Amino acid sequence: MRKLDTIIIGAGIAGLSAAARIARHGETVVLERESAPGYHSSGRSATFCHFGIGGGLVHKLTAISKTAFAAPPEGDHPPLARRMAALFIARADEMEKLDTLEATTLAHSPGARRIEGEALRDIVPVLRTGADGFGAGILDPDAYKLDSDAMLQANIRALREAGGSLVTDAPVNAIRRGGEDWIVDTPGESYAAKRIVNAAGSWADVIAEMAGVAPLGLQPLRRTIIVIRPPEGIDVSGWPFTKTVSEEGFYMLPEGSGRLLASPQDETPSEPCDAQPDEETVALAAWRVEQATDIEIRRIEHKWSGLRTFAPDKNPVAGYAPDAPGFFWLAGQGGFGLQTSPAMAMAAEALATGLHWPEELAAHGISPETLSAKRFTA
Repeated sequence: MRKLDTIIIGAGIAGLSAAARIARHGETVVLERESAPGYHSSGRSATFCHFGIGGGLVHKLTAISKTAFAAPPEGDHPPLARRMAALFIARADEMEKLDTLEATTLAHSPGARRIEGEALRDIVPVLRTGADGFGAGILDPDAYKLDSDAMLQANIRALREAGGSLVTDAPVNAIRRGGEDWIVDTPGESYAAKRIVNAAGSWADVIAEMAGVAPLGLQPLRRTIIVIRPPEGIDVSGWPFTKTVSEEGFYMLPEGSGRLLASPQDETPSEPCDAQPDEETVALAAWRVEQATDIEIRRIEHKWSGLRTFAPDKNPVAGYAPDAPGFFWLAGQGGFGLQTSPAMAMAAEALATGLHWPEELAAHGISPETLSAKRFTA
């Protein structure tokens, strides 16, 4: 049996970003059930940092995290992100939602501005405007397209530089108490530590129940993305990430090969699994894009799905379980896990190791209680 200070279960962005910081305080191992990190959610995200998702807590965590994305890379490593504008669009009956989003965006991105009517087509020429289309939008020039692989690899490097390790192909078979330690059994080895961090994403409640800890009621939701060709002769490389203010809409953004990624923003409840797209949702994605734009989709070039897992109140969770000493929750990061990971890792490090609460979080009105798992058991 290998004795450690911290065992972290799950090598998505939540687990790895926390591990990169926690490993500085003692020997740490990250256990991943799959053959590669970020397999189920982090590696399947559209990976965009913006303020059009989540509520006030998510927006604050995003604002704190943006400083990490804007920083130049260290050494010869690739940058974590590149600046790309975000455009949020609304129809005539959605202006109240747009007004709310405008206030939120301006609070964190002072350069954001409102775009009216036909001027939307100056930015995204295929958008339908007028009585049957979009009437206005908010353009945020200070948003970021994130590189999920670069983010995962940067955290793995930091973990290893701190003396920690990542073990893949290591599904958890059992979790039990051994004195003051948690003991985690995998097919290859057993590990013991006083602290266990549950960053298992869609499987976080499953891991908790395996350990005899009360689950939080986490809900995995399937999200589908398709890849399509833009109209012939149109260069989409300068287009912004474009998203409707209505969740029953779509988003789309350019990707590196001159194609467009698009999603119908589906949120289909699912069990934890290797999510796959269904044809009805793929067809819905294509239909919503065609209804909102001048794009005629002749062929879906690629399609995939991933799981986005939310806590009951749609806010992330970080903190020790009230019913299990040494069992630390790091879960419920939904569709905003990548864009909030620097701030969440900072919080996880402080809460797990007993550090002073970070000033960056306190300055935004975020307290340990804000993230605590106790809010679901009180």
